[in-house]
This record gives sequence, C-alpha cells and structure tokens, in this order.
Amino acid sequence: MQIAVVGLGLIGGSLAMDLKAAGFASKVTGVDSSVANAATALELGLIDEVATLDQALQHADLVVLSIPVIAIKEVLPKILDKIKPHQVVTDMGSTKASIARVIAGHPNRKQYVSSHPMAGTEHSGPRAAIPDLFRGKVGIICDKEASAPEAVQRVEDMYTVLGMRLLYMNADAHDMHAAYVSHISHISSFALALAVLEKEENEKAIFNLASGGFSSTVRLAKSSPEMWAQVYMENDKYILEVLDAYIAIVQQFRDEISAGHIDKLRRMMQEANAIRKVLDKPRESSEL
Repeated sequence: MQIAVVGLGLIGGSLAMDLKAAGFASKVTGVDSSVANAATALELGLIDEVATLDQALQHADLVVLSIPVIAIKEVLPKILDKIKPHQVVTDMGSTKASIARVIAGHPNRKQYVSSHPMAGTEHSGPRAAIPDLFRGKVGIICDKEASAPEAVQRVEDMYTVLGMRLLYMNADAHDMHAAYVSHISHISSFALALAVLEKEENEKAIFNLASGGFSSTVRLAKSSPEMWAQVYMENDKYILEVLDAYIAIVQQFRDEISAGHIDKLRRMMQEANAIRKVLDKPRESSEL
C-alpha cells in the first residue's frame, strides 16, 4: 500500500517509520510545508520520497494528515475534491468536531475517516520521531457511520498494525473527553511552569530541587505552543468547561489549607485516589 503522510513531525514521522517497518506501507511519500523538515525526514529514512501534495495524491492509497487542525480544515476539502474512488484520507487532529463540520455534505465525505491516535511526547519535529510511539495506546475513530466501510477498514488496519486499541465515538464526544484527559493536562503543566518561573528567579535552585514528581508534572510544558494554542481555540467550549471545574477544585484546596482543615484535605485526596481504579482498569476496544 502506498501512503502519503502530510506533516512530518513527531506524529507523522513516527507513523511513517512504523508503517514502513511493519511492511504495511510499500512506499511512504512525505509532504511538509517546511523544506527543512522534509529533508530531515528523508535523511532519517522516515519516508521514501518527498513530494508536493498534488504529486503525493497521484499514487497514494491512503493519505494521512498529521498537521494542525486549522490546516486540516483548509487542506482536507481540497483533497476530497481531487481524490480518486479507491483512495482514503484520515487525519491525526486533536479535535474532531470542527473538521467534521467543514466537510459535512462533501460528495466524497465517505472516503474520509476521522481519527485521532492518543499518543505523543513533549517533543516536536521529525527528529522527535520514535519507533512504537503508538503501541498499546488508543486509536480513536470518530463518526464511523459517516465513512464507507472499506475506508474505515483501511484505517482500522493501519491502527492495528501500529499496535493500538480501537475506540469509537462521535466527534463531539471525542472533543469533550479529550478536553478532560489530554488538553487540561497540558494547560496545568504550562500554568505550573509559569508559576514556578515567576516565583523562582534562581533557575539553578529549580533544577537542584526538582525531583521526579515536579519533572513529570511540568514535562508537557515543553510542548509546542503553536500547536496547543490552536487546540485550545478549536476546542474552547469543552476546555473552558473543564478549566472552570479545575479552577473550582484548586480554589477548594486553597480554602481548606487556609482554614487549616487537614481532615477535609485528607478526604479530598482520598477521593482523588480513586483515579487508580480508572487508570488500572483493563481496557478493551469499545464504543462510547
């Protein structure tokens, strides 16, 4: 199968690497607006060739868009305008509802499969690509019924080869869940990093005192501001909802500490410990 990967950063580069290694892709064509990124991806062997989007569309059986959501909304309709009957398009976007609205009613809508691999690191660019990035993670397919069965099967096969567990939901539900389990984590990390940097002028002290807990909590603050600013704007409805809930709980912690209510603090943290049951629960492919 010939695959075109549009966007050769962490996700696109890792995807290309693993699909080549697994033999799922007989040829991977890379497309990137950055000449430097494209050259690096070719140099690293992540892709087999570099091409323009139009050139890549000539022979690709599967087109994967691994670019920011704002760019996906601009490029996807143009691809669907040109796509051949046997070709399938999917995307790796972090939000899905706004993309779904853009291509709703397009005559070739059924050849597009809305998807999102819940995988990543705080690093970016083609040099950040790593093998097995997706293995054991969740691959989400949204609005399955809006896509042709054979198109869905092709994308399911891709995620299965990557070692992902499949989960199905509609686009709006995806955006709500993503806000609670992914997007808020990044905001919390950015906020904590800003608070510490504002208070602690002596950076050496930060590094000397930082332990595993602090490092793991602020790790996501090293993520791409360009990408995450777009995510927050695209999913503002649910991000504001979860932010309000988060701020209320932080305020409650502050109030209990200020009042010296150690028992109430202990109960809050005991309630929070219940997250273990959620995170340790065996997971299977399912629909939400």
